[in-house]
Amino acid sequence: MEVINMPPIEFKCLEAQQPIGTVYIGVMDHEDLYFISYADVRRLELGQDNREVEDYIGIQRQLNTKREKDIGKYVNLVDATFPNSIILSVSSKDAEYDEEKQMMTIKYKDDVAKVLDGQHRIAGLKHYKKDDEKFQVIVSIYIDMDIEDQAIVFATINKEQKNVSNSHVQDLFAFAKDRSPQKTVHNIARALSQKEESPFFRKIKILGTANRKETETITQDTFAKNLLKYISSDPQSDRDFYKRNKDNPSNKLDLVEGKELQKLFLRNIFINDVKDIEIAQIIYNYFYVVDEKWPNAWRVIQANMILNKSTGFIALMRFFKNAYLSFDRIGDVITKEEFKTIFDKITLEESDFNKEKYVPGSTGIGDLYKDLLGQSGLD
Repeated sequence: MEVINMPPIEFKCLEAQQPIGTVYIGVMDHEDLYFISYADVRRLELGQDNREVEDYIGIQRQLNTKREKDIGKYVNLVDATFPNSIILSVSSKDAEYDEEKQMMTIKYKDDVAKVLDGQHRIAGLKHYKKDDEKFQVIVSIYIDMDIEDQAIVFATINKEQKNVSNSHVQDLFAFAKDRSPQKTVHNIARALSQKEESPFFRKIKILGTANRKETETITQDTFAKNLLKYISSDPQSDRDFYKRNKDNPSNKLDLVEGKELQKLFLRNIFINDVKDIEIAQIIYNYFYVVDEKWPNAWRVIQANMILNKSTGFIALMRFFKNAYLSFDRIGDVITKEEFKTIFDKITLEESDFNKEKYVPGSTGIGDLYKDLLGQSGLD
């Protein structure tokens, strides 16, 4: 549908020559970009002469609504940014470039710019709520690009992209100046992995350290996300809160209570800024007892044993919630002696923590958690 009497969009553009041809690099307001762009979603049409190549129309993937929602939330954070360009293909019938003025003019229509890369970012920008602030987006525009080149650009971008490991993302929070749940769990992981008497000494794969140890069987990401879930249900929003209020330290997140406190039982300790060390102490005490009860299964690296690997650690962190809450003293540091009263009831032997009994993955995690729960009497 063409919008009547709407002037075309004009914006500054630089012209770049590349082997594939000319590309125009400019900056657009997000509202204009959202309106004129469309994604040519790849779909299969059957029953048309059975011509396989021609039957595949379009090159984009289906829009992931969860990803759109996540990006929609992200764009409203205080430090939201899209440093990479959205890639568009536009017909010369709908666009004109003034080389002397370095200005691009595009018709204000809702279907003139095909998205080759960035459809989820554009969809997320639909949820941008700050009417008083601009969100401008870098765009790379190809004019009259044929369908083959469009497909090649799309395929190349998505083939060459490499995901950053989650552990690396966690490690980057060390550089954050402002408080956040992510930084707290990162600091706890580092502290516990470096303390010689800690049950996690040289057991967590901390990025940025040389001389990897064979004893490091738990990734930083696995440790962080299994602790983070007891501190925050929305770490990004919490981080955004602290960043916005860094000049007003008296502003605090709201304490949780009731059912929410049962789920986020470490959150109120976290909200009290000076008590991160208490969260670390609770984890230390809990796993000190694990180490004491099953020293060989926890310390010794054996190919067939799972307690000191992801399967065992995640199951123990699930059981940690039941163990901590059983004392009905949310906010307190539960001592090693108190945690020991729970583990003394568990009859599992060190030899039980093998891959045959507890298959690596979600099944083994669930089975071990149920056994810990049942034998402790906390179910």
